[in-house]
Amino acid sequence: MRTVGAKPGVNQVEELLWEIPASARADMRVPARIVADRELLEAIGADRSLEQLANVTTLPGIVGFAAAMPDIHQGYGFPVGAVAATEVPHGVVSPGGVGYDINCGVRLLALDLSVDALGDRRVGLTTEISRSVPSGAGRGGRLVLGRGELDRVLAGGAPVVVEEMGLGRQGDLLHTESGGCLPGADPAMVSARAKDRGRDQLGTLGSGNHFVELQYVTELADPAVADAFGLREGQVTILIHTGSRGLGHQVCTDFVRLLEPRIASWGITLPDRELACAPMDSPEGRDYLAAMRCAANFAWANRQVIAHRVRQAVHQELGAHEADALRQVYDVAHNIAKVERHGGRDVLVHRKGATRAFGPGRGDELPEDYRSVGQPVFIPGSMGTASWVLVGQDRSDEVSFGTACHGAGRRLSRTQARKHVSGAELRRELEARGIVVRSPSNTGLAEEAPMAYKDVDRVVDVVHRIGIARKVARLVPIGVVKGG
Repeated sequence: MRTVGAKPGVNQVEELLWEIPASARADMRVPARIVADRELLEAIGADRSLEQLANVTTLPGIVGFAAAMPDIHQGYGFPVGAVAATEVPHGVVSPGGVGYDINCGVRLLALDLSVDALGDRRVGLTTEISRSVPSGAGRGGRLVLGRGELDRVLAGGAPVVVEEMGLGRQGDLLHTESGGCLPGADPAMVSARAKDRGRDQLGTLGSGNHFVELQYVTELADPAVADAFGLREGQVTILIHTGSRGLGHQVCTDFVRLLEPRIASWGITLPDRELACAPMDSPEGRDYLAAMRCAANFAWANRQVIAHRVRQAVHQELGAHEADALRQVYDVAHNIAKVERHGGRDVLVHRKGATRAFGPGRGDELPEDYRSVGQPVFIPGSMGTASWVLVGQDRSDEVSFGTACHGAGRRLSRTQARKHVSGAELRRELEARGIVVRSPSNTGLAEEAPMAYKDVDRVVDVVHRIGIARKVARLVPIGVVKGG
Protein backbone atom coordinates (compact mmCIF):
# COMPACT_ATOMS: atom_id res chain seq x y z
CA MET A 1 0.00 0.00 0.00
CA ARG A 2 1.48 3.35 -0.99
CA THR A 3 0.44 6.95 -0.60
CA VAL A 4 -0.47 9.07 -3.62
CA GLY A 5 1.36 12.38 -3.43
CA ALA A 6 -1.46 14.41 -4.95
CA LYS A 7 -3.96 13.10 -2.42
CA PRO A 8 -2.52 13.10 1.11
CA GLY A 9 -3.90 10.21 3.13
CA VAL A 10 -5.17 8.29 0.08
CA ASN A 11 -3.31 5.01 -0.31
CA GLN A 12 -3.21 2.79 -3.37
CA VAL A 13 -4.34 -0.76 -2.57
CA GLU A 14 -4.20 -2.08 -6.13
CA GLU A 15 -4.18 -0.57 -9.63
CA LEU A 16 -7.78 0.70 -9.51
CA LEU A 17 -8.55 0.61 -5.78
CA TRP A 18 -7.62 3.34 -3.31
CA GLU A 19 -8.20 3.71 0.40
CA ILE A 20 -8.38 6.35 3.10
CA PRO A 21 -7.42 4.32 6.20
CA ALA A 22 -9.55 4.46 9.32
CA SER A 23 -6.52 5.93 11.09
CA ALA A 24 -6.73 9.08 8.95
CA ARG A 25 -9.29 10.61 11.32
CA ALA A 26 -10.10 9.91 14.93
CA ASP A 27 -13.82 9.59 14.22
CA MET A 28 -13.55 7.12 11.31
CA ARG A 29 -14.81 3.64 12.24
CA VAL A 30 -13.80 1.86 8.99
CA PRO A 31 -11.72 2.72 5.91
CA ALA A 32 -13.07 4.57 2.88
CA ARG A 33 -12.47 2.89 -0.51
CA ILE A 34 -12.42 4.55 -3.92
CA VAL A 35 -12.68 2.67 -7.21
CA ALA A 36 -10.94 4.85 -9.83
CA ASP A 37 -7.96 5.24 -12.08
CA ARG A 38 -5.43 7.96 -11.40
CA GLU A 39 -7.06 10.55 -13.68
CA LEU A 40 -10.55 9.99 -12.27
CA LEU A 41 -9.15 10.19 -8.72
CA GLU A 42 -7.78 13.63 -9.54
CA ALA A 43 -11.19 14.71 -10.83
CA ILE A 44 -12.88 13.33 -7.71
CA GLY A 45 -10.63 15.51 -5.59
CA ALA A 46 -12.06 18.67 -7.16
CA ASP A 47 -15.05 18.77 -4.79
CA ARG A 48 -15.91 17.60 -1.25
CA SER A 49 -16.81 14.03 -2.21
CA LEU A 50 -13.78 12.37 -0.52
CA GLU A 51 -14.42 14.36 2.67
CA GLN A 52 -18.06 13.30 2.52
CA LEU A 53 -17.03 9.67 1.99
CA ALA A 54 -14.80 9.83 5.07
CA ASN A 55 -17.74 11.32 6.99
CA VAL A 56 -19.87 8.31 6.02
CA THR A 57 -17.41 6.01 7.81
CA THR A 58 -18.35 7.63 11.12
CA LEU A 59 -21.90 6.24 11.07
CA PRO A 60 -22.68 3.94 14.01
CA GLY A 61 -22.84 0.29 12.99
CA ILE A 62 -21.09 0.73 9.63
CA VAL A 63 -19.62 -2.55 8.39
CA GLY A 64 -16.34 -3.17 6.55
CA PHE A 65 -15.81 0.07 4.63
CA ALA A 66 -17.57 2.88 2.79
CA ALA A 67 -17.04 2.66 -0.97
CA ALA A 68 -17.01 5.20 -3.78
CA MET A 69 -17.62 4.39 -7.42
CA PRO A 70 -15.63 6.16 -10.19
CA ASP A 71 -18.60 8.45 -10.95
CA ILE A 72 -18.62 9.86 -7.39
CA HIS A 73 -19.35 13.55 -6.89
CA GLN A 74 -20.50 15.78 -4.05
CA GLY A 75 -24.03 15.23 -2.79
CA TYR A 76 -26.24 15.73 0.26
CA GLY A 77 -24.68 13.93 3.24
CA PHE A 78 -23.38 10.98 1.27
CA PRO A 79 -21.59 11.76 -1.98
CA VAL A 80 -23.43 10.59 -5.09
CA GLY A 81 -21.83 7.29 -6.11
CA ALA A 82 -21.31 5.97 -2.57
CA VAL A 83 -22.12 2.66 -0.89
CA ALA A 84 -22.24 1.84 2.83
CA ALA A 85 -23.61 -1.11 4.78
CA THR A 86 -24.76 -0.98 8.40
CA GLU A 87 -25.49 -3.75 10.90
CA VAL A 88 -29.00 -5.19 11.10
CA PRO A 89 -30.75 -4.39 13.37
CA HIS A 90 -28.44 -2.29 15.56
CA GLY A 91 -26.82 0.00 12.98
CA VAL A 92 -28.31 3.22 11.65
CA VAL A 93 -30.23 4.21 8.55
CA SER A 94 -29.46 7.58 6.96
CA PRO A 95 -31.84 9.27 4.49
CA GLY A 96 -28.80 11.04 3.01
CA GLY A 97 -27.46 7.60 2.11
CA VAL A 98 -30.48 7.03 -0.12
CA GLY A 99 -31.05 10.53 -1.43
CA TYR A 100 -33.99 12.77 -2.20
CA ASP A 101 -34.98 10.99 -5.43
CA ILE A 102 -35.67 7.64 -3.78
CA ASN A 103 -35.27 4.77 -6.25
CA CYS A 104 -34.22 6.92 -9.13
CA GLY A 105 -33.31 4.14 -11.53
CA VAL A 106 -33.12 2.91 -15.11
CA ARG A 107 -35.14 0.47 -17.19
CA LEU A 108 -33.99 -0.87 -20.55
CA LEU A 109 -36.46 -1.98 -23.23
CA ALA A 110 -35.39 -3.73 -26.45
CA LEU A 111 -37.22 -3.67 -29.77
CA ASP A 112 -37.12 -6.46 -32.34
CA LEU A 113 -35.94 -3.92 -34.89
CA SER A 114 -32.63 -2.69 -36.29
CA VAL A 115 -31.65 0.96 -36.52
CA ASP A 116 -31.53 0.65 -40.31
CA ALA A 117 -35.07 -0.74 -40.40
CA LEU A 118 -36.24 2.08 -38.11
CA GLY A 119 -34.73 4.74 -40.35
CA ASP A 120 -36.36 8.17 -40.26
CA ARG A 121 -39.25 6.82 -38.20
CA ARG A 122 -37.04 7.62 -35.20
CA VAL A 123 -38.34 11.22 -35.46
CA GLY A 124 -41.98 10.22 -35.17
CA LEU A 125 -41.27 7.68 -32.44
CA THR A 126 -39.31 10.17 -30.31
CA THR A 127 -42.06 12.76 -30.77
CA GLU A 128 -44.81 10.28 -29.85
CA ILE A 129 -42.93 9.19 -26.71
CA SER A 130 -42.59 12.86 -25.70
CA ARG A 131 -46.36 13.26 -26.10
CA SER A 132 -47.10 10.09 -24.14
CA VAL A 133 -44.72 10.70 -21.21
CA PRO A 134 -45.15 14.12 -19.53
CA SER A 135 -41.89 15.75 -18.43
CA GLY A 136 -40.87 18.83 -16.48
CA ALA A 137 -40.73 19.93 -12.84
CA GLY A 138 -44.03 19.40 -11.04
CA ARG A 139 -45.67 18.09 -14.20
CA GLY A 140 -48.56 15.71 -13.64
CA GLY A 141 -49.89 13.03 -15.95
CA ARG A 142 -53.21 11.62 -17.09
CA LEU A 143 -53.25 9.01 -14.32
CA VAL A 144 -54.65 10.59 -11.13
CA LEU A 145 -54.89 8.19 -8.19
CA GLY A 146 -57.44 8.24 -5.41
CA ARG A 147 -56.22 7.81 -1.85
CA GLY A 148 -56.90 4.07 -1.76
CA GLU A 149 -55.29 3.49 -5.18
CA LEU A 150 -52.18 5.44 -4.22
CA ASP A 151 -51.82 3.51 -0.95
CA ARG A 152 -52.02 0.23 -2.88
CA VAL A 153 -49.24 1.43 -5.21
CA LEU A 154 -47.10 2.55 -2.26
CA ALA A 155 -47.51 -0.83 -0.57
CA GLY A 156 -47.39 -3.01 -3.68
CA GLY A 157 -45.28 -1.22 -6.30
CA ALA A 158 -45.10 -2.23 -9.94
CA PRO A 159 -47.15 -5.45 -9.48
CA VAL A 160 -50.19 -3.30 -8.62
CA VAL A 161 -49.76 -1.35 -11.87
CA VAL A 162 -49.54 -4.56 -13.92
CA GLU A 163 -52.03 -6.78 -12.10
CA GLU A 164 -54.69 -4.27 -10.99
CA MET A 165 -54.37 -1.51 -13.58
CA GLY A 166 -53.42 -3.68 -16.56
CA LEU A 167 -50.47 -1.46 -17.52
CA GLY A 168 -47.72 -3.84 -18.54
CA ARG A 169 -46.84 -7.53 -18.49
CA GLN A 170 -45.72 -10.17 -16.02
CA GLY A 171 -42.44 -10.38 -17.92
CA ASP A 172 -41.76 -6.77 -16.93
CA LEU A 173 -42.01 -7.70 -13.26
CA LEU A 174 -39.77 -10.76 -13.67
CA HIS A 175 -37.09 -8.51 -15.11
CA THR A 176 -37.28 -5.81 -12.42
CA GLU A 177 -35.02 -5.65 -9.35
CA SER A 178 -36.92 -7.04 -6.33
CA GLY A 179 -39.87 -7.73 -8.63
CA GLY A 180 -40.67 -4.02 -8.48
CA CYS A 181 -41.72 -4.09 -4.82
CA LEU A 182 -39.92 -3.85 -1.49
CA PRO A 183 -41.74 -5.62 1.35
CA GLY A 184 -42.28 -3.74 4.59
CA ALA A 185 -43.69 -0.60 2.97
CA ASP A 186 -46.32 1.16 5.10
CA PRO A 187 -48.33 3.95 3.42
CA ALA A 188 -49.32 5.28 6.86
CA MET A 189 -45.71 6.46 7.27
CA VAL A 190 -45.91 8.66 4.15
CA SER A 191 -47.10 12.20 4.88
CA ALA A 192 -50.23 13.70 3.36
CA ARG A 193 -48.01 16.29 1.66
CA ALA A 194 -45.91 13.57 -0.01
CA LYS A 195 -49.02 11.72 -1.16
CA ASP A 196 -50.51 14.92 -2.53
CA ARG A 197 -47.36 15.57 -4.55
CA GLY A 198 -47.41 12.06 -5.99
CA ARG A 199 -51.07 11.43 -6.72
CA ASP A 200 -50.88 12.67 -10.35
CA GLN A 201 -47.22 11.92 -11.10
CA LEU A 202 -47.34 8.21 -11.91
CA GLY A 203 -46.14 7.80 -15.47
CA THR A 204 -44.22 11.11 -15.62
CA LEU A 205 -40.57 11.85 -16.22
CA GLY A 206 -39.85 14.88 -14.06
CA SER A 207 -36.91 17.23 -14.55
CA GLY A 208 -33.13 17.33 -14.15
CA ASN A 209 -31.20 14.43 -15.67
CA HIS A 210 -34.28 12.25 -16.17
CA PHE A 211 -34.95 11.06 -19.71
CA VAL A 212 -36.32 8.50 -22.12
CA GLU A 213 -33.67 7.80 -24.72
CA LEU A 214 -34.00 6.01 -28.07
CA GLN A 215 -30.71 4.21 -28.75
CA TYR A 216 -29.15 1.41 -30.75
CA VAL A 217 -26.44 -1.17 -30.05
CA THR A 218 -23.16 -0.21 -31.73
CA GLU A 219 -20.83 -2.76 -30.14
CA LEU A 220 -21.07 -6.14 -28.45
CA ALA A 221 -18.25 -6.57 -25.96
CA ASP A 222 -19.59 -9.94 -24.76
CA PRO A 223 -21.80 -11.56 -27.42
CA ALA A 224 -22.73 -14.56 -25.25
CA VAL A 225 -24.07 -12.44 -22.38
CA ALA A 226 -25.68 -10.02 -24.85
CA ASP A 227 -27.53 -12.99 -26.32
CA ALA A 228 -28.71 -13.98 -22.82
CA PHE A 229 -30.03 -10.42 -22.38
CA GLY A 230 -31.69 -10.51 -25.81
CA LEU A 231 -29.41 -7.86 -27.36
CA ARG A 232 -27.80 -7.87 -30.80
CA GLU A 233 -25.69 -5.44 -32.83
CA GLY A 234 -27.71 -2.71 -34.54
CA GLN A 235 -30.79 -3.34 -32.39
CA VAL A 236 -32.94 -0.40 -31.25
CA THR A 237 -33.35 0.01 -27.49
CA ILE A 238 -35.12 2.47 -25.19
CA LEU A 239 -33.68 3.52 -21.84
CA ILE A 240 -35.96 5.06 -19.18
CA HIS A 241 -34.36 7.05 -16.34
CA THR A 242 -36.54 8.53 -13.59
CA GLY A 243 -37.55 7.96 -9.98
CA SER A 244 -40.16 8.68 -7.32
CA ARG A 245 -40.76 12.31 -8.31
CA GLY A 246 -42.14 14.77 -5.74
CA LEU A 247 -43.39 11.99 -3.48
CA GLY A 248 -39.92 10.58 -2.85
CA HIS A 249 -38.40 14.03 -2.42
CA GLN A 250 -41.00 14.86 0.21
CA VAL A 251 -40.42 11.59 2.09
CA CYS A 252 -36.71 12.42 2.37
CA THR A 253 -37.46 16.03 3.36
CA ASP A 254 -39.92 14.93 6.04
CA PHE A 255 -37.53 12.50 7.70
CA VAL A 256 -34.41 14.69 7.50
CA ARG A 257 -36.41 17.34 9.39
CA LEU A 258 -37.63 14.74 11.89
CA LEU A 259 -34.25 13.13 12.57
CA GLU A 260 -31.90 16.12 12.75
CA PRO A 261 -33.05 17.39 16.18
CA ARG A 262 -33.14 13.87 17.66
CA ILE A 263 -29.62 12.67 16.88
CA ALA A 264 -28.14 13.73 20.22
CA SER A 265 -30.82 11.84 22.15
CA TRP A 266 -29.46 8.59 20.67
CA GLY A 267 -25.91 9.51 21.71
CA ILE A 268 -24.83 9.93 18.08
CA THR A 269 -22.21 12.51 17.10
CA LEU A 270 -21.84 13.31 13.40
CA PRO A 271 -19.28 15.46 11.52
CA ASP A 272 -22.01 16.73 9.17
CA ARG A 273 -25.66 17.36 10.03
CA GLU A 274 -26.59 16.20 6.50
CA LEU A 275 -25.75 12.66 7.66
CA ALA A 276 -28.82 12.75 9.93
CA CYS A 277 -29.67 9.17 10.83
CA ALA A 278 -31.62 6.99 13.24
CA PRO A 279 -30.96 3.61 14.84
CA MET A 280 -32.58 1.05 12.56
CA ASP A 281 -34.46 -0.50 15.48
CA SER A 282 -35.80 2.85 16.78
CA PRO A 283 -39.40 3.89 16.00
CA GLU A 284 -38.04 6.70 13.81
CA GLY A 285 -35.69 4.35 11.95
CA ARG A 286 -38.46 1.83 11.33
CA ASP A 287 -40.82 4.59 10.18
CA TYR A 288 -38.27 5.96 7.69
CA LEU A 289 -37.59 2.52 6.24
CA ALA A 290 -41.33 1.90 5.83
CA ALA A 291 -41.79 5.26 4.08
CA MET A 292 -38.64 4.89 1.96
CA ARG A 293 -39.90 1.50 0.75
CA CYS A 294 -43.19 3.13 -0.24
CA ALA A 295 -41.33 5.73 -2.30
CA ALA A 296 -39.19 3.01 -3.89
CA ASN A 297 -42.34 1.11 -4.82
CA PHE A 298 -43.83 4.29 -6.29
CA ALA A 299 -40.71 4.75 -8.45
CA TRP A 300 -40.92 1.21 -9.81
CA ALA A 301 -44.61 1.78 -10.52
CA ASN A 302 -43.73 5.06 -12.24
CA ARG A 303 -41.21 3.42 -14.57
CA GLN A 304 -43.73 0.63 -15.20
CA VAL A 305 -46.39 3.10 -16.37
CA ILE A 306 -43.81 4.92 -18.51
CA ALA A 307 -42.79 1.60 -20.10
CA HIS A 308 -46.45 0.95 -20.89
CA ARG A 309 -46.77 4.42 -22.47
CA VAL A 310 -43.63 3.72 -24.53
CA ARG A 311 -45.20 0.49 -25.79
CA GLN A 312 -48.27 2.49 -26.79
CA ALA A 313 -46.06 4.97 -28.65
CA VAL A 314 -44.31 2.10 -30.44
CA HIS A 315 -47.72 0.70 -31.40
CA GLN A 316 -48.82 4.09 -32.70
CA GLU A 317 -45.69 4.72 -34.79
CA LEU A 318 -44.38 1.26 -35.69
CA GLY A 319 -47.38 -1.03 -35.44
CA ALA A 320 -48.74 -3.85 -33.30
CA HIS A 321 -46.01 -6.36 -34.13
CA GLU A 322 -43.20 -4.13 -32.87
CA ALA A 323 -45.16 -3.20 -29.75
CA ASP A 324 -45.83 -6.87 -28.95
CA ALA A 325 -42.18 -7.76 -29.52
CA LEU A 326 -40.89 -4.97 -27.23
CA ARG A 327 -39.37 -6.66 -24.18
CA GLN A 328 -37.90 -5.46 -20.93
CA VAL A 329 -34.25 -6.36 -20.38
CA TYR A 330 -34.17 -5.23 -16.71
CA ASP A 331 -34.88 -2.39 -14.27
CA VAL A 332 -32.39 -1.38 -11.56
CA ALA A 333 -32.56 1.09 -8.66
CA HIS A 334 -29.93 3.78 -8.01
CA ASN A 335 -31.00 5.41 -4.72
CA ILE A 336 -32.16 2.86 -2.19
CA ALA A 337 -31.44 1.05 1.10
CA LYS A 338 -31.97 -2.72 1.12
CA VAL A 339 -31.36 -5.53 3.57
CA GLU A 340 -28.97 -8.01 1.93
CA ARG A 341 -26.66 -10.79 3.03
CA HIS A 342 -22.96 -9.98 2.77
CA GLY A 343 -20.05 -11.61 4.57
CA GLY A 344 -22.32 -14.13 6.25
CA ARG A 345 -24.59 -11.55 7.91
CA ASP A 346 -27.54 -9.32 7.14
CA VAL A 347 -26.69 -5.67 6.50
CA LEU A 348 -28.60 -2.63 5.30
CA VAL A 349 -26.87 -1.55 2.08
CA HIS A 350 -27.25 2.16 1.31
CA ARG A 351 -26.72 2.81 -2.41
CA LYS A 352 -26.63 6.52 -3.24
CA GLY A 353 -26.24 6.98 -6.98
CA ALA A 354 -25.03 3.40 -7.32
CA THR A 355 -26.39 0.25 -8.97
CA ARG A 356 -26.69 -3.28 -7.62
CA ALA A 357 -24.35 -5.54 -9.62
CA PHE A 358 -24.80 -9.14 -8.46
CA GLY A 359 -22.79 -11.83 -10.21
CA PRO A 360 -23.86 -15.40 -11.03
CA GLY A 361 -22.83 -16.47 -7.52
CA ARG A 362 -26.01 -14.75 -6.33
CA GLY A 363 -28.07 -16.17 -9.15
CA ASP A 364 -30.88 -17.30 -6.85
CA GLU A 365 -31.65 -13.56 -6.36
CA LEU A 366 -31.90 -12.93 -10.12
CA PRO A 367 -34.44 -13.77 -12.85
CA GLU A 368 -34.17 -17.38 -13.92
CA ASP A 369 -32.88 -16.56 -17.41
CA TYR A 370 -30.00 -14.45 -15.99
CA ARG A 371 -28.86 -16.70 -13.14
CA SER A 372 -25.98 -18.30 -15.03
CA VAL A 373 -24.52 -14.99 -16.30
CA GLY A 374 -25.29 -12.34 -13.66
CA GLN A 375 -27.43 -9.24 -13.27
CA PRO A 376 -27.78 -6.64 -16.05
CA VAL A 377 -26.22 -3.29 -15.08
CA PHE A 378 -26.99 -0.09 -17.01
CA ILE A 379 -24.66 2.92 -17.06
CA PRO A 380 -26.36 5.84 -18.86
CA GLY A 381 -24.41 8.53 -20.63
CA SER A 382 -25.75 12.01 -21.32
CA MET A 383 -27.66 12.61 -24.56
CA GLY A 384 -24.70 12.92 -26.93
CA THR A 385 -22.58 10.19 -25.34
CA ALA A 386 -22.84 6.42 -25.14
CA SER A 387 -24.60 4.31 -22.53
CA TRP A 388 -23.42 0.84 -21.51
CA VAL A 389 -24.96 -2.48 -20.60
CA LEU A 390 -22.73 -4.50 -18.26
CA VAL A 391 -23.19 -7.69 -16.27
CA GLY A 392 -22.51 -7.97 -12.54
CA GLN A 393 -19.52 -10.01 -11.36
CA ASP A 394 -19.00 -11.98 -8.16
CA ARG A 395 -16.02 -9.81 -7.19
CA SER A 396 -18.45 -6.93 -6.59
CA ASP A 397 -19.39 -8.61 -3.29
CA GLU A 398 -15.81 -8.25 -2.09
CA VAL A 399 -15.07 -4.77 -3.45
CA SER A 400 -18.35 -2.88 -3.12
CA PHE A 401 -21.14 -4.85 -1.41
CA GLY A 402 -22.37 -6.05 -4.81
CA THR A 403 -22.44 -2.59 -6.38
CA ALA A 404 -21.33 -0.74 -9.53
CA CYS A 405 -21.51 2.89 -10.65
CA HIS A 406 -24.75 4.38 -12.00
CA GLY A 407 -23.55 6.83 -14.64
CA ALA A 408 -20.65 8.96 -15.78
CA GLY A 409 -20.85 11.34 -12.80
CA ARG A 410 -21.06 15.11 -12.94
CA ARG A 411 -17.95 17.13 -13.77
CA LEU A 412 -19.68 20.53 -13.84
CA SER A 413 -22.52 21.81 -11.68
CA ARG A 414 -25.77 22.73 -13.42
CA THR A 415 -24.92 26.41 -13.05
CA GLN A 416 -21.45 25.88 -14.56
CA ALA A 417 -22.93 23.87 -17.45
CA ARG A 418 -25.30 26.73 -18.34
CA LYS A 419 -22.31 29.08 -18.55
CA HIS A 420 -20.61 26.84 -21.11
CA VAL A 421 -23.48 26.23 -23.54
CA SER A 422 -27.01 27.39 -24.23
CA GLY A 423 -29.84 24.91 -24.54
CA ALA A 424 -30.72 26.12 -28.04
CA GLU A 425 -27.11 25.73 -29.15
CA LEU A 426 -26.91 22.23 -27.67
CA ARG A 427 -30.19 21.25 -29.30
CA ARG A 428 -28.85 22.32 -32.73
CA GLU A 429 -25.57 20.49 -32.13
CA LEU A 430 -27.28 17.23 -31.18
CA GLU A 431 -29.77 17.37 -34.03
CA ALA A 432 -26.91 18.01 -36.48
CA ARG A 433 -25.50 14.67 -35.30
CA GLY A 434 -28.79 12.93 -36.05
CA ILE A 435 -30.10 12.88 -32.45
CA VAL A 436 -33.76 13.93 -32.25
CA VAL A 437 -34.30 16.10 -29.14
CA ARG A 438 -37.59 16.73 -27.37
CA SER A 439 -37.35 18.83 -24.20
CA PRO A 440 -39.76 21.38 -22.67
CA SER A 441 -36.88 23.56 -21.47
CA ASN A 442 -33.69 24.80 -23.11
CA THR A 443 -32.35 25.68 -19.66
CA GLY A 444 -32.83 22.12 -18.43
CA LEU A 445 -31.21 20.84 -21.60
CA ALA A 446 -28.10 22.97 -21.06
CA GLU A 447 -27.76 21.77 -17.47
CA GLU A 448 -27.44 18.19 -18.71
CA ALA A 449 -25.02 18.86 -21.56
CA PRO A 450 -22.56 16.02 -22.24
CA MET A 451 -19.64 18.31 -21.27
CA ALA A 452 -21.08 18.48 -17.73
CA TYR A 453 -20.25 14.80 -17.20
CA LYS A 454 -17.13 12.68 -16.96
CA ASP A 455 -16.15 10.37 -19.81
CA VAL A 456 -18.63 7.49 -19.48
CA ASP A 457 -16.38 5.12 -21.46
CA ARG A 458 -13.52 5.74 -19.02
CA VAL A 459 -15.76 5.25 -15.98
CA VAL A 460 -17.14 2.00 -17.40
CA ASP A 461 -13.64 0.80 -18.29
CA VAL A 462 -12.58 1.14 -14.64
CA VAL A 463 -15.59 -0.86 -13.42
CA HIS A 464 -14.86 -3.52 -16.07
CA ARG A 465 -11.13 -3.79 -15.33
CA ILE A 466 -11.49 -4.05 -11.55
CA GLY A 467 -14.02 -6.87 -12.01
CA ILE A 468 -17.16 -5.35 -10.47
CA ALA A 469 -19.14 -5.60 -13.70
CA ARG A 470 -18.15 -6.69 -17.21
CA LYS A 471 -18.89 -4.83 -20.45
CA VAL A 472 -21.65 -6.36 -22.58
CA ALA A 473 -22.95 -3.79 -25.08
CA ARG A 474 -22.44 -0.13 -26.00
CA LEU A 475 -25.49 1.95 -26.95
CA VAL A 476 -25.58 5.34 -28.66
CA PRO A 477 -28.53 7.77 -28.77
CA ILE A 478 -30.68 8.62 -31.78
CA GLY A 479 -33.55 10.28 -29.92
CA VAL A 480 -33.85 11.98 -26.52
CA VAL A 481 -36.92 12.96 -24.50
CA LYS A 482 -35.52 15.09 -21.68
CA GLY A 483 -37.04 16.30 -18.44
CA GLY A 484 -37.28 20.11 -18.38
